[in-house]
Amino acid sequence: MKASGLLMALCLIVSQTWAANSEKLTVTGTVTDENNQVLVGVSVSEKGSSNSTFTDMYGKYKIETTKGKTLVFSYIGCITQKIKITGSVLNVKLAENEQTLEEMVVIGYGVQDKCVMVGASPKMNTMVSGVMVNHTNNYPVNRHVYLQDTDNEEYTSMKENRFISVSSEALSTFSLDVDAASYSNVRRMINQGQMPNKEAVRIEEMMNYFSYNYPEPTANHPVNMVAETAQCPWNNKHLLVRIGVKAKEIPSDELPAANLVFLIDVSGSMESANKLGLVKSSMKLLANNLRDKDRVSVVVYAGNAGEVLPSTPGSDRQKIREALDKLTAGGSTAGGAGIELAYKIAEKNLIKGGNNRIILCTDGDFNVGVSSVTELEDLIESKRKTGIYLTALGYGMGNYKDNKLQTLAEKGNGNHAYIDNIQEANKVLVNEFGSTMYTVAKDVKIQVEFNPAYVNAYRLVGYESRLLNKEDFNDDTKDAGELGAGHTVTALYEIIPAGVENKYGGVDKLKYQTTENEKPELKKSISNELLNVKLRYKKPESDTSLKLEMPVVASDVKKTLTGDFSFVAAVAMFGQLLRDSDFKGNASYRQVIDLAKSGMDNDEHGYRREFIRLVEAANQMEK
Repeated sequence: MKASGLLMALCLIVSQTWAANSEKLTVTGTVTDENNQVLVGVSVSEKGSSNSTFTDMYGKYKIETTKGKTLVFSYIGCITQKIKITGSVLNVKLAENEQTLEEMVVIGYGVQDKCVMVGASPKMNTMVSGVMVNHTNNYPVNRHVYLQDTDNEEYTSMKENRFISVSSEALSTFSLDVDAASYSNVRRMINQGQMPNKEAVRIEEMMNYFSYNYPEPTANHPVNMVAETAQCPWNNKHLLVRIGVKAKEIPSDELPAANLVFLIDVSGSMESANKLGLVKSSMKLLANNLRDKDRVSVVVYAGNAGEVLPSTPGSDRQKIREALDKLTAGGSTAGGAGIELAYKIAEKNLIKGGNNRIILCTDGDFNVGVSSVTELEDLIESKRKTGIYLTALGYGMGNYKDNKLQTLAEKGNGNHAYIDNIQEANKVLVNEFGSTMYTVAKDVKIQVEFNPAYVNAYRLVGYESRLLNKEDFNDDTKDAGELGAGHTVTALYEIIPAGVENKYGGVDKLKYQTTENEKPELKKSISNELLNVKLRYKKPESDTSLKLEMPVVASDVKKTLTGDFSFVAAVAMFGQLLRDSDFKGNASYRQVIDLAKSGMDNDEHGYRREFIRLVEAANQMEK
């Protein structure tokens, strides 16, 4: 009896211990570095399972797990920690990995540790030409900055749009551009204490980095457009017209099944924490949000291309993470071969009616085989009819080839983003998954007709690489931009009203002929219209376009900019200052800040507050 009682007691103790250790917990905490600065984007995973999460912009995390399990905290540039769970609160401090920080990079007369910047708005000290510049922002984000000369970066040279006289050309036609790579790239440069290369500043991409509160489309169309007019803030004798386009929202869980191919550059030029290291972290973020019905393949390329992960269900996150963890960098860059193989695998695993897409992660430095801009353009155009879309994600600095990624995105029915930190990866691949990854309208074009009774001249602000001939608008064989679920796109026209002198040139009246618009005979029914906007788009599965049309009334002009209109005008003004535009008028950084502050209504994620801090930093550097 005594032995039996002892055995029962032992069993009870074991049972109680097992129950205590198998207790379900929601563990929360904050991850900081040794200086108590919070770390954004730290990977927090349960050892031996696919259960994982990342720290947010405040360094906080939350994970559902079991008492007694081990949590693994890993972060680029820091020593990984493994901690056994004993309670529901676990704050962690990560130490720097000295091996990561021992390489130094010299910029001008300054020296910085080589490590990745992971905060979009970091608190940092930058040494520029022997002067220490302190950039202090309100976001509690990270610490080290990876500085490198940008002399080897490549951008497409472009001449900014000029004013066009309505008497010589009343139609303006362009393809929508949903890319936002320019803004995050410009942010990276300013955060490093450098004013950006003028060719890196694409104003339409800066404007379209932000979302705007445009009305949802009706049931008949997947897109909707609006327009409004106000006095131009950088030239009060001119008008500013905003055209906004909104694609229909689709909840992430209702998106069609995805067939994704991660095409990852593992060549020698990617061998740094803010390139391949950041690519791995970015793709893990995306993998963490995939559904059971989604599938992922991983293709890599260096001197040649190969498949390292066959098509795998999105639910098998651990397998996807392990494949990413094994990637290392080295060798030359056969990007063309990688693209060819990625399309082949995407076609092999094609999901009918699904979201079939290649996600290219690279610094754009192709140097073996198909490598020039023209060759890449020809290659991508030949793949366009496969029904497979291309998303080009740019990484790194110093050797970044923006011009090649722009070409791939424009010609490959896709989009282009620049990932400078883990927060940007979270924005593009998680918060905006639908708009980045699922197309609801393709070949979207806009054509605006200006009424010469009210408009002397006009200029499209930005979109220089997206201009089309007027005949292209009705030509369904001409490629144009794609709109993803929930996307908002904005275009601005600066207008010189009729009766106001065009001080930016213009054309003399022709001696031997007159134009149709010189002596307009206006129909009474449209005599009050400033302009007319037309939009064409195709449904993803169709080759025939549909048209929307909307007039803008001349008398409906706002005297004061407010809300979204105020903010987008501020972004455009900032871009013109960075480019030292011929048309910046009386623009100033102070005016940009004031305009942006009056447009802070729609700022759920803090991107607009970040923009104001960015302008303040640029203003200080320009003094």
